[in-house]
Parts: sequence; C-alpha cells; structure tokens
Amino acid sequence: MSFRLGLIINPLAGLGGSVALKGSDDVAARALELGAVPRAIERTRVALMAVQGMEIEILTWDGDMGADLARELGFVTRVIGKPQTDPSTADDTLAAARALKGSGADLILFAGGDGTARNVCEAVDDTIPVLGVPAGVKIHSGVYAITPAAAGELLAMLVRGELVSLGGQEVRDLDEDAFRAGRVQARFFGEMNVPVEHRYLQHVKNGGGQEDEQLVLDDIAAGFIEQMEADVNYLIGSGTTVAAIMDALGIENTLLGVDLVRNGELIASDCTAHELERLTADQPVQIVITLIGGQGHIIGRGNQQLSPELLRRVGRGGLYVVATKTKLNALDGRPLIVDSGDPELDASLAGLIQVHTGYRDAVLYPVAKPVNQ
Repeated sequence: MSFRLGLIINPLAGLGGSVALKGSDDVAARALELGAVPRAIERTRVALMAVQGMEIEILTWDGDMGADLARELGFVTRVIGKPQTDPSTADDTLAAARALKGSGADLILFAGGDGTARNVCEAVDDTIPVLGVPAGVKIHSGVYAITPAAAGELLAMLVRGELVSLGGQEVRDLDEDAFRAGRVQARFFGEMNVPVEHRYLQHVKNGGGQEDEQLVLDDIAAGFIEQMEADVNYLIGSGTTVAAIMDALGIENTLLGVDLVRNGELIASDCTAHELERLTADQPVQIVITLIGGQGHIIGRGNQQLSPELLRRVGRGGLYVVATKTKLNALDGRPLIVDSGDPELDASLAGLIQVHTGYRDAVLYPVAKPVNQ
C-alpha cells in the first residue's frame, strides 16, 4: 500500500523577503513588481526529491499549488480540487487543507510561512499529521522542518515506516503591519501534530530577555565597533542583538531589515537584495548577523535580503556573528543553521564559526551541514 501524501504549496510564500517587504500576506503584487522571484515551489522540490521512487501517491490541488510539481517529479498524482483564483489566495489554502483532511492522506506536507501554517491549522487542527517546508519570510511556528532538505529526510523516514513520534507543535504568526513598523507582535493560533525528530524540526522562536542582557549587548556592540575599518561596507542584519550595535553607533536601525553602514554613516536602510548587491559591488563587505532565538538560524529567516550571490562573494570570513551566551545556551547544543536556498553555499558555510558574545569575548560554535550532505 502506497503512502498517501497530501501536498499544499503556497506559491507566493516568501516573495517579500528579498525585496524587504517583511512578509507576503498582503504584498505579493508589490513584491513581484520589485523583482521578487517565487521560491516555494523550488523549496518543495528539494523536499520531494528525497522520496522520489518511493511508493507514494500525492493528493493535491491543481496547478502550482502542487499538481504541476508532483507530476513533473513523476509521482502518482490525484488532483482533488483547484484554486479559485490565479494567483491563489489564503482561501485556496484553506479549501485545500479542508479537502485533504477528509481525503485519507497519511500526512499533509505544506510549503509556506507562518500565514500558511495558520491557514492549515484552521482547517485541520490536530486531526491529521502535518509537516511544513519553510518557504516564508517569517517562520516562528514549530511545525516547520529546519530546511527543505530536512523536511525531505523526515518524510522519507515516515514513508519507510520508521518509528517517528508525533507531537503537538505551536502555530504562531505575526501582525505584519506591526512587523513592518518594527514591532514584533506574535500570536498563538493553535497546535498541529508534527513528526517529532529534533535534528530536523525547528523550534518555536524565542522572544524577550533583551532587557536583562543589556550590559552584555553593550559589550558586544563595543567589541564590534572597535574592530570597524574605514571604507568597509557593513551590512547590519535584523534582530535586537544586532540593533544594539546600531544604537551604540547612534544610527537609526531597521529592526527587521538590513541596513548598509560605511564610515560610521547610514548609506541605505531596509535594503533589498538587489540594492545590497549593487551598492557593495567590487567593495569590501562584512555582514553582521545574529541567530534566531530557540531556532538557531543565522541565514534564511528574516534576512533573505542576503542573497546567495552576495553570501558567496563575502564568504565565511565576512560573517560577523553576534549572540549572547544565554541565547546560545538556549539551543541546548543544537548547531546554528544556514538555509540560503543554495545547498552548495550552505555546505560551504558549515563548520565551526566564531560567535562574538561580549567585548573581546567569543566562542566557537558549530554551523550544521545541510541535511543531505
């Protein structure tokens, strides 16, 4: 008997990331105008390639919500509905999830971000196992694999009949209007049953604690500023740890974007991927990033403006990673994660990396290899 896999792709998920729109829920048309390239289908492809050749029947929605990709990869495909609009909307995701709930699917694999997870949760609750392929800009929910390749490995374990426990994981989403205004306002929406394999499943994003660690953040900022050099382009990433550096420089900060600083001045704020590549072409660059608390991602969550092309040019030596030791300890030994969308690049960034944890204080911490390496 073949494994029956429900498949939902939100083809517009993640559009806003590379063009600095902080999400895709209401800005898809604008993102496309700015040159954003849809990536959810390609990320789903990575996951499904891990189970090509296995006995799987895919139950899905027509077109780019799943059927096109499933057929292209050679899976037995049963189309159980179609989107009502082109491009598809959240209503189509809801309809697909509701139909799959009663279809006899063994598991629903869906690609998107927190908004997509919220739609699926509304439709299926905890009645059927699900697994998310990360494709959105903001992913705070615990129902997603750490990378598309990790989703594929988890799916392969299930298809092979290996013993994988199921557990409830939280679905969270942000208020995108507040998010674009620089305020993080997360909301709990519910739980869904997810295959629990902690090597492959991301944790719910942590928040808070920054006031208690203010002295440490000040030390991190002082250590960074001391090593700054003239005529170097500093790309200042998102997050409160990195924001402490901008505060110490006396420069207005885009909390949830990427800013360009050179010679102590703000050159450009809330930049798109194209702007960062253009403004730093043939010039020295250092990228300042931190990890997402509780998850460990340093690339690929909330900073898709740092394109694979730019990261490849800068290299490991151009990454300046900052984090408090409290934040690192909260990972319980799990490695940092790079999910750029380019597996070869991700592999090149794996290994021990220096994480700056205070004034002239740093630790070596592992960055994970891609799951399929």
